[in-house]
Amino acid sequence: MPEASDATRVRHPLVELTLARSRELVREPEAVFWVFVFPILLAAILGVAFRSRPPAPLPVALVAGPGSEARLAALAHAGDLVAQRLGASEAREALAHGRVVLVVSADEPPVYTYDPTQPESRAARLAVDAQLQKAAGRADAFTPGRVEVSEPGSRYVDFLVPGLLGMNLMGTGMWGIGFSLVVARNGKLLKRLVAAPARHSHVLGAQLLSRLIFLVPEAGALLVFAHYLLGVPLRGSLLLLGGVSLLGALSFSGLGLLTAARPRTIEGVSGIMNLVMVPMWVFSGIFFSTERFPDRLQPFVQALPLTALNDALRQVMLEGAGTVALVPELANLALWGAASFLLALKLFRWQ
Repeated sequence: MPEASDATRVRHPLVELTLARSRELVREPEAVFWVFVFPILLAAILGVAFRSRPPAPLPVALVAGPGSEARLAALAHAGDLVAQRLGASEAREALAHGRVVLVVSADEPPVYTYDPTQPESRAARLAVDAQLQKAAGRADAFTPGRVEVSEPGSRYVDFLVPGLLGMNLMGTGMWGIGFSLVVARNGKLLKRLVAAPARHSHVLGAQLLSRLIFLVPEAGALLVFAHYLLGVPLRGSLLLLGGVSLLGALSFSGLGLLTAARPRTIEGVSGIMNLVMVPMWVFSGIFFSTERFPDRLQPFVQALPLTALNDALRQVMLEGAGTVALVPELANLALWGAASFLLALKLFRWQ
């Protein structure tokens, strides 16, 4: 018998399902925006907001009184403070509404009113106290040196970009897969696929593989923008960075399958996904270090897959870490991905 032509050759069900899902993604303008444009736009906005520049002077209020004029003159010489004289009620209102970070009373000695949980308030208290003590005659025992760090790798934007990449891999892996499966379930498409000559694992596996097709342009676009326009360093192996991103994408794709395994409505899957993703948005160190959380929460924080992904991305990009140093993070991601996929395959509702 003659061989079948390329046009009539039957391809593996997994290949056909993967190509169909990939075409579906390309034809969705919203998906293209959230996958490719949004992370670059967010990195650009935050990169401008936290660009290298001198810190703004800290606003403080002096309560009007007998000694306030002399204190105002003393603080005028501090370049990191901007002081204004207000009435007692006006000063309290300014502090409550965030217009100032510290209030200095008219008493002798002065009383400092501030929020100790705010770093700016604590810094203002120290700066104000140093200036007023100096004006009162205190002499410095020594003049310390000062080194200001601003090279790439130590800036906030350098810390931020790996977190944004991890957040994007989580969001597109979970929302992209979860929504498409629930829509297909509502439209009876999953029921038809079950009747087709394809295994259940092929249908769910196609969701994972179609996600990986867009991984390189998705991660690459953000990294190219961050490296060449924001100066974010890429000190580690690009191959290892790609492998970490790949494992992270697979892990969150598995979680996306699991969260979409049972719900029949968009509202249902949205609630479950928010329940899964919001703790990672808060605890996994996207915008600030996970070390800010108390020790009793650290086991929970470190167990989250997004924490492992963000830590691994930062180690490769900013520290040039190798594979051995990433074993705990990679094991975390692999465990979440494998467990989620197997559990989704067992619990999945096809109708």
